[in-house]
Amino acid sequence: MPPSSAPAARTRPISMSYLRAFDAVARHLNFRVAAEEMALTQSAVSRQIQALEHEVGTALFLRHTRSVELTSAGSLLHRFAGASLERIDLAVRQIRQSTGRQSVSITTWASFASMWLIPRLEAFQRDHPNIDIRIDATDAAIDMHNTDVDLALRYATRSPHSGAERLFGEQLTVVASPWLLKQQPIQNVDDLMRCTLIESGDAYRTRHMEWLSWQRWLDTYGRGAGSASPVPHTETRRPPGGSSQALPLSPARWLYFNYAHQIVQAALTGQGVALARLPLVAESLAQGGLVEVLPSMRLNSPLAYWLLIATRSSTRPEVRAFCDWLRLQASETRLAIGDVPDPDTLAAPD
Repeated sequence: MPPSSAPAARTRPISMSYLRAFDAVARHLNFRVAAEEMALTQSAVSRQIQALEHEVGTALFLRHTRSVELTSAGSLLHRFAGASLERIDLAVRQIRQSTGRQSVSITTWASFASMWLIPRLEAFQRDHPNIDIRIDATDAAIDMHNTDVDLALRYATRSPHSGAERLFGEQLTVVASPWLLKQQPIQNVDDLMRCTLIESGDAYRTRHMEWLSWQRWLDTYGRGAGSASPVPHTETRRPPGGSSQALPLSPARWLYFNYAHQIVQAALTGQGVALARLPLVAESLAQGGLVEVLPSMRLNSPLAYWLLIATRSSTRPEVRAFCDWLRLQASETRLAIGDVPDPDTLAAPD
């Protein structure tokens, strides 16, 4: 028997009811924010934490006047409890999916969703009226093992995952509205200097985005190709973000946007000339909303569009149906833009 002064060792498993409150406080390190997330009062959350500390047998948080921090015991518990709660929540979502309505959850970025995916969805919904579609438009990386996302559509130079499928590649092409071209005909590179050029505001902040820049296009076509004379050097500009590289372009003006769909929308309304991603404007070109100004001066891009399927979702009928439809849409886009992929870059479907 241990001495009577020693605390009795706790062997009974703790109650699970307080772990939600513990996880919320541990994530936010703030009782008030945790209480708002759980729709409880701050005092109720505090009582749950105190009860959990009593059951564990030690303090889990250090309370300061205006802040709170995890103790070493609290950090250990949160590392395991947080992951366990995520897995439990995921299991419950999967159970609900299997017993409720069929649905497919997709993550992609905003411009691709608005310019390519959403305009085509009506056809899928017409053929599959019992399948709900949820689209999460975000640029943030998603851990598909610990979320309920079924599919990810990504944009990268190479496969973002060993099991990813290449949907199609891309070229960049100069586009403008028919209305603008009536006012300002464009026959060569010099004519571009009399127009407003539309570009991404962060075109020079990452290596990938530089491929989408007017500078890259100019490096290929700015001298001798479709130009009556050399591109004028009377003024230079520094790209947004403070890059030291000067661009030998002096158009009438520049117009900047953050997203590809904003760039194309500005071109559609005649506000300027855009260097557009061909897969995203193929429909607008086919319908006449945009005109390919210099069709012989397309620029190949190393970037491609990829499909990732969560392993746990790959056998669900609704997910397989959506992927089959997506592959068909991708094949039509490849045909429309003349994309012939290198076989070595393609991943075979499961």
